Amino acid sequence: MNKINFLKPGSTLGVCAPSGRFDAEKLDMGIQVLINSGFQVRVQEEIFQKKRYLAGDDVSRAKIVNKLFSDPGIGGIICARGGFGALRILNHLDWDMIRQNPKPFIGFSDITAILISILHETGMPVIHGPNVVSLATADQKTIDSLVDTLSGMKKPIEIPDARVIREGICSGILKGGNLATLCHLIGTRFQPEFSGAVLFFEDIGEPAYKIDRMLTQMKMAGVFDEIRGVITGSFENCSNEEYIEEIINECFDEYQIPVISGLDAGHGNTNLSLLFGEILQMDTRTLKIQWI
Repeated sequence: MNKINFLKPGSTLGVCAPSGRFDAEKLDMGIQVLINSGFQVRVQEEIFQKKRYLAGDDVSRAKIVNKLFSDPGIGGIICARGGFGALRILNHLDWDMIRQNPKPFIGFSDITAILISILHETGMPVIHGPNVVSLATADQKTIDSLVDTLSGMKKPIEIPDARVIREGICSGILKGGNLATLCHLIGTRFQPEFSGAVLFFEDIGEPAYKIDRMLTQMKMAGVFDEIRGVITGSFENCSNEEYIEEIINECFDEYQIPVISGLDAGHGNTNLSLLFGEILQMDTRTLKIQWI
């Protein structure tokens, strides 16, 4: 495991935009949240470029990520927003250099492509947490969770509204992210490896049948064969949401592993930060997850 140095008050976060174009006003509001939380923030002017729905061309977006990893003055890196585009820059990232400069990297949604690739290419833990734009309207739980995680505080997370799909206790390395993005990595060099993992996933705007289709494809590809447990986050604006837990139960039933849904992480009002790449224990009796 390639350890990262967590941040101290006054540490500098660099902002990159590996995916879609973003609302500049919301970016400013999110930056102010980070400043109010005790961090300095450095914004690369290049992130304001535009190409179709992307924040600039692929090479330019990747160069910013590479630059922030190589800069010793940057303590951590946070993404402006998700959308689409992270997949397109994976082959342009300098994986050797990133491996030699471990630091916290934060984002969610489309950024899942980079999170899971950093984890697998470098062994470096990453943070599935809010993007800068989403911080503009984030609740205090989301902000506090991000600050705690960036500071290295691995607090247990209670899931009071959890729905237990299958009972049990397990431990494994937490991995996952946005389901659609994970599914799009299947068959590529960056295909997720979930052997020995506790799998987390969430999504937005995907009807139940598409969630069914994505889970079925990943299952048929064998990526779930040796997982230890499953935790699901929010499914925002997903039509026929009442079917989703049944679909999840059908998908994972044969593995005889604990499965729980309802974690406040993803595209919902609260987006708790999750440290991917370190060992997590989940217990469906206490409705709690904790890093060990």
